[in-house]
Amino acid sequence: MAKKAVATFSGDKSQLRNVVKCIKMVKSDKSGSYIFNEEMVQVDRVKDFFAKK
Repeated sequence: MAKKAVATFSGDKSQLRNVVKCIKMVKSDKSGSYIFNEEMVQVDRVKDFFAKK
């Protein structure tokens, strides 16, 4: 029988709860098409991420 591979993260889990993934859609100046900016941001800095251009 095959063994099931399980990936684990052994980091500090208390820090992971303070981070969220933010995705913002921005219009490109060169082509005029939309691109997506993705970033892992601290929970208290989410408003700053969406406020900056």
